[in-house]
Amino acid sequence: MAKPPPPLWLLAEVTHSCPLQCPYCSNPLNLIPKKDELDTEGWLRVLHQARQLGAAQLGFSGGEPLVRKDLEILIGEARKLGYYSNLITSGVGMDAARVERFRELGLDHIQVSFQADDAVLNDYLAGTDAFQHKLDMARAVKANGYPMVLCFVIHRQNSHRVSQMLDLAVELQADYVELATTQFEGWALLNRDHLLPTLEQVREAERVAHEYQAKLKGKMRIYYVVPDYYENRPKACVGGWGRVFLAVAPDGVALPCHAARDLPGLALHNVRDHELEWIWNESPAFNQFRGEDWMKEPCRTCDEREKDFGGCHCQAFKLTGDPTNADPTCAKSPHHQVITQAIDSSRLGVGTSKPLVFRQRQKSNSPNLFPT
Repeated sequence: MAKPPPPLWLLAEVTHSCPLQCPYCSNPLNLIPKKDELDTEGWLRVLHQARQLGAAQLGFSGGEPLVRKDLEILIGEARKLGYYSNLITSGVGMDAARVERFRELGLDHIQVSFQADDAVLNDYLAGTDAFQHKLDMARAVKANGYPMVLCFVIHRQNSHRVSQMLDLAVELQADYVELATTQFEGWALLNRDHLLPTLEQVREAERVAHEYQAKLKGKMRIYYVVPDYYENRPKACVGGWGRVFLAVAPDGVALPCHAARDLPGLALHNVRDHELEWIWNESPAFNQFRGEDWMKEPCRTCDEREKDFGGCHCQAFKLTGDPTNADPTCAKSPHHQVITQAIDSSRLGVGTSKPLVFRQRQKSNSPNLFPT
């Protein structure tokens, strides 16, 4: 097999700690405790090694990366190394002075996430009173000369308010808005019965997004992606396994996909023990699904295999029990019925008698508090 291209994107998941408790969180159910996190020196080594390997874009993520007291040190080092750096945050743990400090240190981009446009729904989904602080932080980001980048995670509990979300984005003078449809990993998969939108909801949200895209053309960029479950073709997961994307978990485990540590038999390695160059180029885990040798039918002879690379292996495993199966979101997959069954269950409300499980505290809240 030819030597793989260098990674373009490094996702530094610096912590799983988070002040929010979102039931759609893609973090694993077994959250990494703070005591097991890489220390400052460990993360500095990761930044240096990934940059030497070729990574140019850097995302600071979590959990909530703002809980790391050394985040400023990492941001400053990223600037020195020449990364284009992005902070992916809820805004909780930040104030206007900290935003200004990030700008001075050379952070390029801040994405502020909202659970909804409405304080009651936002704070219900976040599991804490955060909405007003998010508004303040979004304004602070704009005031410090950053492009205003907002993210709304869309799912069954809030997709009826897409127009109001975009109205809020207009009020905040957003430059970019991501209507990020929920990816069913981690806590989101656990809560799928409550979160998977119906086809009618998807079509209406898409219609509204297109309406605002036309109305705000040249003023605001709006990104809306149809949920995987309704696409009939899988996406090239993280640009293809071991092709573009490199993630490092809070404890230093290097991952080809942020959910890959759940895959059975995958020999993952830690940056405490191995150089990132070896992990990326030589490790069995990163080579597991490169190329086409792993493919079974229908992927092996599919004329779209170089477009989607078989889709998401984590999704294939969690929904079919075998990561080498064709991603069941693909209509060509022999396992596509698990997707159609999930869609039918969502439409009928099957499974919503179970409580919505909130990240970390795992406390039951009423799943019928808001209309769907």
